[in-house]
Amino acid sequence: MFRINRLINQTRASLITSKQLLTHEHKLFPQHYAKKSSTRFLDIYQLGNKQAVEKERARLADEMNRGYFADVAELKKHGGKIATANKIIIPALAAVKFPDLDVSYSDRTTLKLPVCSSGDVANADKAAIPKVSLVCLTFRASSQAMVDSWSSPFFEAFSDSKNVHLYEVSFIDSWLLCRSPIKRILLKIMRKSKDAGENALQRQIVYSFGDHYYFRKELKILNLLTGYIFLLDKFGRIRWQGFGMATPEELSSLLSCTSLLLEGE
Repeated sequence: MFRINRLINQTRASLITSKQLLTHEHKLFPQHYAKKSSTRFLDIYQLGNKQAVEKERARLADEMNRGYFADVAELKKHGGKIATANKIIIPALAAVKFPDLDVSYSDRTTLKLPVCSSGDVANADKAAIPKVSLVCLTFRASSQAMVDSWSSPFFEAFSDSKNVHLYEVSFIDSWLLCRSPIKRILLKIMRKSKDAGENALQRQIVYSFGDHYYFRKELKILNLLTGYIFLLDKFGRIRWQGFGMATPEELSSLLSCTSLLLEGE
């Protein structure tokens, strides 16, 4: 009995020590801890799948080559402006479709982006498919100001248009924050879509939970500390793209390309 009690006490002490070390690590390296907690492991049934193992191995190598500190160094170098925005509209034949993305509103209703005439529309009237959608992506809260520099002027310019949609998408990839109980609490306290009042255009604020690695790969998104802006046509194709903080010239390009799409090119 004495040995059993001693074993239990030793185990309890080890657990407490481990918890203290994890807490200490979290304080010292918050970004590393967040990245570590969001790591996706292969399911047991996939361990015998050679293709799945190789795919996961390639992903691991890719993520190790590109870390948080690389994003910070790049941000210090150009302030999030990883490239200049398109000056002219991307031709329809050269445009690629925006990848499918499931998002949630703060009231827990869901939507699948892009909302387009060739895809399924969730929680939306199929007769009200927009001619143009501006989709703004943020992966970290620090890039919200970048998104605002695009979305606010865009909203003011097309506030009376019923054929335009505006989405601000925030990505949450932490394993803990994506668990159902935590997710429900987060959505309750998240900021809601802004009431358009008498305006036809609504500023729709939505959230995407879970692993977004392959979504980011499709859009060639590397730096998670900057903002990404995509202008989509009614078929969900990317017709214009911007990054970081908006410049007056880039805003002018965005607004003119939007007007061109509304006119039917």
